[in-house]
Amino acid sequence: MQITFSSAALPKTGAIVLPLFEDGKATAAFNAVDKATDGALSRAVKAASFSAKTGKVLEIVSPGGLSNGYVFVVGAGAKKDFNSLAAQALGGAGMARVLATKEKAVVFALDGFAGGKITGGAMAAEIAHGARLRAYRFDKYRTKEEKDDKPTVGKIVVNTPAKDAKSEFASREKLGDGVFLTRDLVSEPANILYPEEFASRCKKLAELGLKVKVLGEAEMTKLGMGSLLGVGQGSVRESKLVAMEWMGAKKSDPTIALVGKGVTFDTGGISLKPPKGMEDMKWDMGGAGAVTGAMAALAGRKAKANVVGVVGLVENMPDGNAQRPGDVVTSMSGQTIEVLNTDAEGRLVLADALWWTQETYKPKTVIDLATLTGAIIISLAHEFGGMFTPDDKLAKQLNAAAEASGDKLWRMPLTKAHDDMIKSDIADMQNIGGPGAGSSTAAAFLGRFIKDGVAWAHLDIAGMAWNTKDKPVCPKGGAGFGVALLDEFVRANYE
Repeated sequence: MQITFSSAALPKTGAIVLPLFEDGKATAAFNAVDKATDGALSRAVKAASFSAKTGKVLEIVSPGGLSNGYVFVVGAGAKKDFNSLAAQALGGAGMARVLATKEKAVVFALDGFAGGKITGGAMAAEIAHGARLRAYRFDKYRTKEEKDDKPTVGKIVVNTPAKDAKSEFASREKLGDGVFLTRDLVSEPANILYPEEFASRCKKLAELGLKVKVLGEAEMTKLGMGSLLGVGQGSVRESKLVAMEWMGAKKSDPTIALVGKGVTFDTGGISLKPPKGMEDMKWDMGGAGAVTGAMAALAGRKAKANVVGVVGLVENMPDGNAQRPGDVVTSMSGQTIEVLNTDAEGRLVLADALWWTQETYKPKTVIDLATLTGAIIISLAHEFGGMFTPDDKLAKQLNAAAEASGDKLWRMPLTKAHDDMIKSDIADMQNIGGPGAGSSTAAAFLGRFIKDGVAWAHLDIAGMAWNTKDKPVCPKGGAGFGVALLDEFVRANYE
């Protein structure tokens, strides 16, 4: 997708998108187009009783006086509420409508569109960012798609008098690249994206300046990672652990660690999942995908922070060598785990990944992301990621990053009572609790692998990695959830 910023006259080809505030006057761009069409726009707005509420779109097809095929008037909502996320949503709303046409370009006409909590080049950049995010498609396996079904838009022009729009967009473009990488990873089928292939794609990020190291099963066996290796022992695919290092600050500055669950396919193992919906388990590596995308974004924009991303990559399959319910494994930390349910496997992967990360990098802060429990979807639906942390300061920082990025979080309870629920009769702990509080007991399990003095948060994103319907800046499919959140967290607290 080609994106340009210009203060020149409106192009004579491509769809025109004109934003309006519901409590504001017509913009200079709106008036110019209205004049060129002999008042067609103002008549259409009046006839449709167009309110300009957020997300509302009025379509005018081939208005007289213009050679442009479409004009879309897009509602921006109340001016006082218009912020970065609203600007992205506006860009997404306009792009969604243009994608349904056969236009090859879209022009966002912003002359005179000002006010709210974000203005100038930053606003123009956010609108372009939202439009680009909404235009994403994962179509590499479509070989017979009807020509009329395939979008033709290949160019976004943001018509704005702001001189700094292009420079403002630069970092957002790198963030978008990271989001797209995560969406691609989450969308790939499991026969294509298995642990070794995932690790191979991580290696390619060395082109951005990341230092990438990959551990195979031999190395992990020597390190005593019995918890992670037990999950993958039923698969013909070798398990991997990947670390991606970005050291963009001084050596004396603190290191932040991002750790992701990367179960490239989860059958449940011997504790087999029911067939209905099992195909969705290709995105059980959503946490690892988010970490990988975030590392690409941070490296792409040359973040002035020290960040390491670690992903534990396994495939959970049932065969004659698979882990059994009732097995006891020894983690790298030396703690023993009674595996009562082989479908509670993500926490077993993270246990060793978390410990190895702390041993290797001595991070000040650790954040793990995982599509860990169905229970979090029962609690929060597909509206929030669940945040578990005993650290109030870290919770506040993550909530602020969630609000700014649009990757919404909700803090969930994590207490000693939840930790008591995973006591085992024969080992140091068991990998599931009782019938209740499944997300909190999973978080309590992970907490046993966090060293004293380390600020830690666990983000359960099971309800957020995949969209079942179109959203303002994301079509149905892989969401890329977590990339913008982590980028904003690092930017706000460590740069």
